[in-house]
Amino acid sequence: MSQVETSRLANGLTVATIAMAGLRTAAVGLCASVGARHEEAAENGIAHLFEHMLFKGTEVRDARGLAEAIEDVGGALNAWTSRDMTLFHARVMGADLPLAVSLLAEMVTRPRFAEADLALEKQVVDAEIREALDAAEDRVFDLLQEAAFPDQPLGRPILGTPATLATLSTTDLQWWRDRTYRGPGLALVAAGAVTHADVKAAAEALLCGLPADPPAPFASGAFAGGVRSERRRADVTQIAIGLPGVSVHAANHYAAELFTTALGGGASSRLFQELREARGLAYSVSASHTPFADVGLATLHLATRPEDAERAAALALEVAWKAARDLTPAELARARTQLKAGLLMGLEGCTGQASWIGQTLLTHGRPIAPEEVEAVIDSVSLEDARAAGAAMLAGPVAMASIGPRPLKRLP
Repeated sequence: MSQVETSRLANGLTVATIAMAGLRTAAVGLCASVGARHEEAAENGIAHLFEHMLFKGTEVRDARGLAEAIEDVGGALNAWTSRDMTLFHARVMGADLPLAVSLLAEMVTRPRFAEADLALEKQVVDAEIREALDAAEDRVFDLLQEAAFPDQPLGRPILGTPATLATLSTTDLQWWRDRTYRGPGLALVAAGAVTHADVKAAAEALLCGLPADPPAPFASGAFAGGVRSERRRADVTQIAIGLPGVSVHAANHYAAELFTTALGGGASSRLFQELREARGLAYSVSASHTPFADVGLATLHLATRPEDAERAAALALEVAWKAARDLTPAELARARTQLKAGLLMGLEGCTGQASWIGQTLLTHGRPIAPEEVEAVIDSVSLEDARAAGAAMLAGPVAMASIGPRPLKRLP
């Protein structure tokens, strides 16, 4: 990875760039260290709605004008919201990078927030929420978050609910922007055919007016565990089992990642081989680990026939416990390769590079080189990975299920 150049504006906003030789295109992103977990209960979904509303127009141009401005130069403009972070990003030819930065800055600093636009976009987001509720394979993960982190921001859905969405106003959106989009919590990142001086100059001209005091801190999460279930007519029962994972800052973060990858990260994993190949108990089966800023969530997921649900869930936990005792060197080596390959493949383009720089910068206070991550992954011993698995399994357990006979108790 080439050298990342960084600068900090007077209001605390960080500018970071990486020039990639041979590229004629560029990716730019405005990253904010604010997401769904920063919301109050009554405003659940506002971070995601805010993201949508920035595309509805600015004081300068309407939604069509934004779309035409970026697409006239063959570019694309998009965004995503997570529980810890929000990212607005664009991909353009290198010569059009100033336009992309200008559009992103205009959206954040001069949003229109018209009542008519909000009414229409609420209909769009309401449809998105209902689609997610209908899709059991997606809904089960929101249920698991609720079971793992009950009555906490981390336990609420990113999209919000139809009820909370209905109450949000243009005043709420403006208040959300003013209290969360502040210089110290933002990073403007660019990768590809870019020069640091140009990006920094654009940031100074367009983003220096944002407040210099930091956004308010979020409430810490605490894994509690419990059971959530929904009965619905279906031929498959969706099950998600949650274990207390670790923070992205934890010393054993990558030990936890390696354990869950070995456990259920692919067709060669223990869960897949035991539940699907050896016993035919599940069609979809996997394990993953999601680290947040302060806590984490390890997830075992399976889609199984309703009559096999209890047996499959119990076996999944049994396989996990066994792996914590006797994970093999070959399994760990395979997981290492999978994690490193996934990291490097995601960084082959300028969009991946910009996203990586922005996320690591806001998470760790500095851009993290992939070589540094590779070295940490390589340093995890077999004992470290087993211990991380055992620690997660020793804590409370959360479970969510959706199907004709959802599970009412932990296996």
